[in-house]
Amino acid sequence: MRTDSRRQPKLHDQFRNTIRVRHYSVRTEKTYWYWIRYFIRFNRMRYPSEITEPQVSAFLT
Repeated sequence: MRTDSRRQPKLHDQFRNTIRVRHYSVRTEKTYWYWIRYFIRFNRMRYPSEITEPQVSAFLT
């Protein structure tokens, strides 16, 4: 098995790094992660970069 060191970090790791660099509280991090997971599930497990504006509007309404 070969590992690729150029592989992009997983979404949760990217999110966690961004939140912690900005010094958000742990409670805020957990709440934001809950809503991210809910949004992804609402959009049938598609990666957020694949979701378009109408789908975001459908989620918010």
